[in-house]
Amino acid sequence: MIYPIVKYGAAVLEQGAQLVTEFDDRLRQLVADMFETMYAASGVGLAAPQIGISLQLAVIDVTVGKDPNAKLVLVNPQIIHRQGRQKEEEGCLSLPGFHADVVRPERVTIRALDAAGREYTQTGEELLARALCHEIDHLHGTLFIQHLSALKRDLIRRRIRKRARAGDW
Repeated sequence: MIYPIVKYGAAVLEQGAQLVTEFDDRLRQLVADMFETMYAASGVGLAAPQIGISLQLAVIDVTVGKDPNAKLVLVNPQIIHRQGRQKEEEGCLSLPGFHADVVRPERVTIRALDAAGREYTQTGEELLARALCHEIDHLHGTLFIQHLSALKRDLIRRRIRKRARAGDW
């Protein structure tokens, strides 16, 4: 099932998500639906709050479906190590049409659970590090525009308000 993606302005995007406590068939189906939704939107990551579900759950595939082994499920993830610095353009499925340069760590290590509740660690560099940080931010109610200067953030917000008034948001 492909879920509609929640856009900027929805309260669920700006609040911390609840911890996942049940690892059952419903969770596994939600994970499958999230991958399907992410691929349909040509994304590399999707957090549950982006589909209106306040759970600490995210999926990532920086190959956009080209390598099945690259699929990651992050349940209740935490960043446990950051290293270096990279500044690259970033966008978000919940802010369609908006991109900006964001500073993120060059390399991160996370600790998370998979869909079966097994703990694992994952280290990512470059795009994967960026995706891990971006999706974990979503689980804490932080959007990529909050990493921008107040001026750039305000400009994006004004454009969104204009699009909303025109019925295009």
